[in-house]
Amino acid sequence: MKKILQLIACVTVLATATMPAGAADQITVSIDAGAAGPTIDRHLFGQFAEHLGHGIYGGVWVGRDSPIPNTRGIRNDVVAALKAIKVPNVRWPGGCFADEYHWRNGIGPAAQRRAGRNPNWGGVVEPNTFGTDEFMDFVGQLGAEAYISANVGSGTRQEAAEWLEYLTAEQTALGDERAANGHAAPYKVAFWGIGNESWGCGGAMSAEHYLEELKAYSRFSRNYNPAQQMRQIAVGPDGAKTEYTETIMRAWASKTWSWNIDGLSLHSYTLNGWPPSVKATGFGEEEYARFIKETLGMDALIRKHGAIMDRYDPQKKVALVVDEWGSWLAPTPGTDPGFLMQQNSQRDAMVAALNLNIFARHAARVRMANIAQMINVLQAMILTDQEKMVLTPTYHVFKMYVPFHDATLLPATFKAGTYRHGQYAMPRVDAMAARGTDGKLWVALANIDFKRPVELALAVAGKTVSTASGQVLSSPHADSVNTFAAPDTVKPAALDVKLVNGKPVLMLAPRSIAVLALE
Repeated sequence: MKKILQLIACVTVLATATMPAGAADQITVSIDAGAAGPTIDRHLFGQFAEHLGHGIYGGVWVGRDSPIPNTRGIRNDVVAALKAIKVPNVRWPGGCFADEYHWRNGIGPAAQRRAGRNPNWGGVVEPNTFGTDEFMDFVGQLGAEAYISANVGSGTRQEAAEWLEYLTAEQTALGDERAANGHAAPYKVAFWGIGNESWGCGGAMSAEHYLEELKAYSRFSRNYNPAQQMRQIAVGPDGAKTEYTETIMRAWASKTWSWNIDGLSLHSYTLNGWPPSVKATGFGEEEYARFIKETLGMDALIRKHGAIMDRYDPQKKVALVVDEWGSWLAPTPGTDPGFLMQQNSQRDAMVAALNLNIFARHAARVRMANIAQMINVLQAMILTDQEKMVLTPTYHVFKMYVPFHDATLLPATFKAGTYRHGQYAMPRVDAMAARGTDGKLWVALANIDFKRPVELALAVAGKTVSTASGQVLSSPHADSVNTFAAPDTVKPAALDVKLVNGKPVLMLAPRSIAVLALE
């Protein structure tokens, strides 16, 4: 009996040794290319630029006399990098800053502008040299749309109405003032945010109180530019709290002709507790698993608020706008903690990819999102230091996902398996598929597992794939980052894809993200 058991053991070892790598773990992603879903609105890939730390000053604006190459004071290198990811919209001037921002302080000759303090973010001096006309110049250089947040907390309805008149009117005193400041033609304002976090830093208002403000601001916020229809976005829920969602949507369902909204905002960060203290680098698998687990909760959050919205708006006329999301980590040691400066690792790239996949799968309701924030703040695309600039792993995810802008969502089904570490269990892989505006079938794949590679096979129903190519974003470690000294530690590389009986097959490394084009 002993010899028989030894023989069985030897055969088992031999069989395991000769099995193709990963074959036992192969996961098939089945894609139905003939069952088109909703459009993945390009505005899901929106950005956010607040007057916070070096997000504006040093990040976007260096001044017309700066030795750093610029166009009318705006950094050329930053504009070029953001144009490459086809930024669809930029939300400005905040954030908490928006509800203490008075737009008249930021127009006219720079020498005559009124400086003030930024009490929300470090108490630093706000020079107001970057104001309305500079912001509109910036989005113009990007080819992006403007998403402007009105001051509901400390402003007035008249102030907000006059700001829109300054931006969009002709043949009025305010339109003439804009022309005198260098822009004769009316601006286009695509999105108008009525307040920011009115449940918190925007005034700590009850939902009912905010609703009354919303109605009046919506009524008197007039866009006078006939070339563009502006969409108004109301303050919505704080994470999982439902008071604002219920109150605003119930009122919208029975509204009068005099007010309307096109979107309801949702703010939710991945932060593992308050105040944010998770390390940006130097973390292990425990911190990785806990952070990714929370990120995946965005799906349940959208379903929760979406269900309330569906009761009042079954036709999904009002979009759920996730206009603040991303990693909120402990500030970089040695920096002003009020500047929210943090490094950006491969873990953050995974946070970005998973959230974008979730938004895409909910594209019928989620039609706009803005990661926080664009440059030098929180989960940034870009880090700058004087004349130096570096692209983060999160930037590379947004660059890889450009083919999904305005693509058509396709059903993708798969048995994800399980990644488990201690008390944390979650899907091992994630996938999303779409038909791009170029006609190609695009697939996003993520191997969430911290240690194990995974073999993936893609099956397109009723189709034989003739070519498959793509890029993968992986890194030596979960906390690998790009620095000014080593800017290419984490960057996309060509992906090795094989065709087996008309099906693309690939091996995906742990903690990596891939985007493939299939034809």
